[in-house]
Amino acid sequence: MKRSKGWLLLALIGFGALFFAFRNSSIGRSTSSNPRQQLLTELGKVLEDLHYTPKVIDDQFSKMMFSRYLDQMDGDKTLFLQKDIDSLKIFETSLDNEIHGSAIAFVPAVSSLYDRRMAEATIIYKELLKNPFSFSSNETAELDGEKLAWAKNEEERKDRWRKKLSYFILERFYDLQEQREKNKDQKDFVVLADSALERKAREQVLKVMNDNFARIKSTFNEEVRFSTYLNTITNLMDPHSDYFAPVEKRAFDERMSSEFFGIGAQLTKDDYGIKIASIITGGAAYKSGQIVVNDIIIKVAQGSGEPVDVSAYATEDAVKLIRGNKGTEVRLTLKKEDGTIKVVALIREKVELDQGLARSAVILQGTKKIGYILLPDFYSNFEDANGHHCAEDVAEELKKLKAEKVDGIVMDIRNNGGGSLYEVVKMVGLFIKSGPIVQVKDRSGNVDQMTWRDNDESILYDGPIAVLVNEFSASASEIFAGAIQDYNRGIIIGSSSTFGKGTVQRQIPFGSRNDFSTSRTDMGAMTLTFQKFYRVNGGSTQLKGIVPDIIIPDKYEYYKVREKDMPEALAWDEIQKATFLEWQPKEIIANIAAKENAQIQANANLNLLKNNLIWLSKNVEQPIPLQLDTYRQKQKQMQTTDSQNSTLLISPTEMEINYLAIEKDKFLNQPDKSKADFYAYWIKSLRKDMHIEEGVRVVEQLAAAQKTGFVKK
Repeated sequence: MKRSKGWLLLALIGFGALFFAFRNSSIGRSTSSNPRQQLLTELGKVLEDLHYTPKVIDDQFSKMMFSRYLDQMDGDKTLFLQKDIDSLKIFETSLDNEIHGSAIAFVPAVSSLYDRRMAEATIIYKELLKNPFSFSSNETAELDGEKLAWAKNEEERKDRWRKKLSYFILERFYDLQEQREKNKDQKDFVVLADSALERKAREQVLKVMNDNFARIKSTFNEEVRFSTYLNTITNLMDPHSDYFAPVEKRAFDERMSSEFFGIGAQLTKDDYGIKIASIITGGAAYKSGQIVVNDIIIKVAQGSGEPVDVSAYATEDAVKLIRGNKGTEVRLTLKKEDGTIKVVALIREKVELDQGLARSAVILQGTKKIGYILLPDFYSNFEDANGHHCAEDVAEELKKLKAEKVDGIVMDIRNNGGGSLYEVVKMVGLFIKSGPIVQVKDRSGNVDQMTWRDNDESILYDGPIAVLVNEFSASASEIFAGAIQDYNRGIIIGSSSTFGKGTVQRQIPFGSRNDFSTSRTDMGAMTLTFQKFYRVNGGSTQLKGIVPDIIIPDKYEYYKVREKDMPEALAWDEIQKATFLEWQPKEIIANIAAKENAQIQANANLNLLKNNLIWLSKNVEQPIPLQLDTYRQKQKQMQTTDSQNSTLLISPTEMEINYLAIEKDKFLNQPDKSKADFYAYWIKSLRKDMHIEEGVRVVEQLAAAQKTGFVKK
């Protein structure tokens, strides 16, 4: 099973608050009594009728679906054989017919074959791991399935498993050798021979493989496989049209709103299973008085429903079962530390993810005070007007910082994958008098310059601002940074470009509503790309992203993680520039940027960092050596380079950064120890951040320029 797009693409959603009640609309055309057939047909109809640039769902599209789904099911090509692919080719040009109403046959056929090959793979890895591995042969392991053809026969497939397992064992064997060398002179340390270390490494790999296969067997069921198939279809239109099964839709809503309904406990996993790591004071688990830290969760049931054994689940999979809709019941079967088994019924209550909300700190720079605001996401609670909305939260942080009489603001939206288009428009409005924030074009070519604008003449903050971005700043983050840059409102600092997502998504639910406190339904939802957005200067952020005024090397700068690296990404284009009033003369920012860029380019340490990062990114794409000495040499080189980068990526001096006086209790008198530790670590992590340091330096220069009277207000 290929790894899903995960947190990054979940974050790359920018959409309005309009929803379609799909089954009740005139768009639907399926009359099938089969829920999956109905969902597939309706999803296809939405893509054809509403997607921004729909591909024709025909035989050619079917061929792409065929290839992409098999890749999703066996990404590293260690399960299926070429004869399997050949046997499935009877479906290669018929998948479009299934979307248009024919009976679903491909997914069940693949699923049956997948189960058979997984059973065989279980036998293969267990058999191979019985015997010692030798790391003397000068061979390599290629783990990138895109560079491999399907295995011609069982022997070739087994050899791939041998090389894959050899790498896993070698990785651990090398680490164990390093630990032995480091600790060999320590009292009571037992020095083991290489043969014992190899056996120990093999045992570790066997446990990992057993756990992974058990998790796949428990969680990668027919429903999840079908959802993967639907996602294959939507992603062929573009990378950000996604299907979310009901449980994934709920997880998405939780991320967007920074709140969920659960038991109020943090979970962890060790060799004994999924454990209660901590309990939130005042939460459902706390109030029950029946759950304590280190309780092991064996089973999870939805109310009076059949309990699900979660022993083999990953923590995130168990969390999805434990969380749920507001006011619903969850029953946990717990194993207590004394070995007794207890079933505890809890009613899910609201839990706020305040670590994911906007937060601020004060940087003391000589006689100057610089405010710092971190915004992890452009979150918004679409179901609750009183819930968290990032523009309102940022406004509150600005008010706190103004009360501290800061001389400027550093806004940090690094790793912020986006979110609500409505929120980013409101947030830009906090910094400008009024005007357009972003332009939007629909599939018919109509351009909207009027909807997404700030019409409020008031300005909450009129001081200097620097915005920190990186290659994971996407969507709404790019709108914010682009508007600040186009208005000459502040200076953008970061890697060579942001992510490059210039498309707008809208959620379309399928099926019947099953939770009347939200818009969730029994058949999930999809996010559909239906518009593109453009900067007020007319340029799209699609593919190109935002190019910062000041460019500083970044750890992931040279990895293929941006929109332009995705095969189905939409093209870049531009439209007419909107009418808007610039905040200050371009020369002010241009002069500061030119000076800072010249210093960065002349900095020997940063040039060394850049070269190191390029080398590491290219090294990742190379096959892995399985000969011990070659592997050791490569690891030493990588470790030396990475260690050097760790030094080069932090500032040699430590800034004085503290929490706001008004938030003393939040940081120092926090009753939840895990939160207290989190905030303490967060403040500490900021103090040697060279990007923040650059932001402070730039803000000071902007503040000096503002005093000359050049800034328009």
